[in-house]
Amino acid sequence: MSVDHMREPLLKKNHHYYKDCPGCKVEQAKELNQGVSVKNLFIIWMVVLSSTLPASSLFPFLYFMIRDFKIAKSEADISYYAGYVGSSFMLGRTLTSVLWGMVSDRYGRKPVMVIGVFSVVIFNTLFGISTSFWMAVITRFLLGCLNGAIGPTKAYATEIFREEHQALGLSTVSVAWGTGLIVGPALGGYLAQPAEKYPHIFPKGSFWDKYPYSLPSFIISAVSLVVVIACLWIPETLHKHNGNNVSTDDAEALENGSNKVDKEKTAQKSESLFLNWPLMSSIIAYCVFSLHDIAYQEVFSLWCVSPPSLGGLNFTTDDVGNVLAISGLALVIYQLTLYQYMEKACGPVGIARITGIFSIPLLQSYPFIAMLSGVSLYIFISIGSILKNIISVTITTGLFLVQNRVVEQDQRGAANGISMTAMSLFKAIGPAAGGSILTWSQKRSDASFLPGTHMVFFFLNVVEGIGILMMFKPFLGEKKKTVSDQLH
Repeated sequence: MSVDHMREPLLKKNHHYYKDCPGCKVEQAKELNQGVSVKNLFIIWMVVLSSTLPASSLFPFLYFMIRDFKIAKSEADISYYAGYVGSSFMLGRTLTSVLWGMVSDRYGRKPVMVIGVFSVVIFNTLFGISTSFWMAVITRFLLGCLNGAIGPTKAYATEIFREEHQALGLSTVSVAWGTGLIVGPALGGYLAQPAEKYPHIFPKGSFWDKYPYSLPSFIISAVSLVVVIACLWIPETLHKHNGNNVSTDDAEALENGSNKVDKEKTAQKSESLFLNWPLMSSIIAYCVFSLHDIAYQEVFSLWCVSPPSLGGLNFTTDDVGNVLAISGLALVIYQLTLYQYMEKACGPVGIARITGIFSIPLLQSYPFIAMLSGVSLYIFISIGSILKNIISVTITTGLFLVQNRVVEQDQRGAANGISMTAMSLFKAIGPAAGGSILTWSQKRSDASFLPGTHMVFFFLNVVEGIGILMMFKPFLGEKKKTVSDQLH
């Protein structure tokens, strides 16, 4: 046992804890219990999952929902309107992410997490029973505005665990986000239009027939309600000393006997984040890939259910759900088995570069896969979807690790806040852009250059190519040698 390790408990005994401070109670609990709380991990996982499911569950049935609204003048225009419904959620999140971060710093992480998940219960339910295009857009926009739980949950995942377990807390957020992006579309695909798929359970003329897209929304809302109730009993991590809110770093200074917090130093640290080129370049690359991923999810689901005359696969929502469920299962197996070894061998950026390059020919092969039929079509599109989702999660997980490794421990909350706001802005653009380009592509099926859906997948590859370039040294940069060693 090292001398420093032997001295640590003695130093902690000198900490001064405030009796009514929730943050101090958490710090005391962390000193007494050196293990990992499975309950806290599960709560964090469920909060992030509940916030992610509404963002992606609509994609398999959105084409049919817009068709039923009868707002599109032609079948090719459906993707155009679907893009705006998909973008409205992320637009709302972009406008309020910073505000919810400030609220969590002022009033605590827990209230923002509870409000964020409760907004899913209300507005996701209303979206499921939408009867017009504008009702769908407004409910999605309000859901995005009020669901600001992701950023504070990242901070909570850092604060609720001891320092040696903080990486586990942050990785739980990342895994839950990736799981939601796969499970959400699968739920939407299986549960939409239940009166047509399961008439013996949901008869014609019933509520479920009148509102065919309400069941997946209701299921997600019900899960979110359970999470809201569970969150009422989780501990708050924000320090409150003598009626004032104090950050974790400031609290440590107070606990060690300091009566004055060096605010000038804290301001300099916040400012230095924007001068941290490895951080900012990784955020930019993360935003570009987030734009690509959300546009791909929108395009893939709309392309799958489009008729063959428009270059689509003519899938049902069940078919889309099957493909995505298979992809989700493969993704979980990959994350639990292969990824950690590949990341250790190549580094987070190295493996992201390699997989990103392979994604380009994969995407451009999709229009050729559409020429198949029967079992061969299902096999090849399932393999393509599995590979594409593995590539996407590999890249985003790698960049997420970079963002948390190139900053000091006490700057990770601010760094994640910047990343979340920027990412939401790019994701707000993605669905509208993807839907519009898909509509345009489907209308030019007789073009001599990249006809039909060849064009939309070409555009997706251009965006991904820009992201790949951002991950090479001239763009990613180096903060210092030790950081470079960690990244490569």
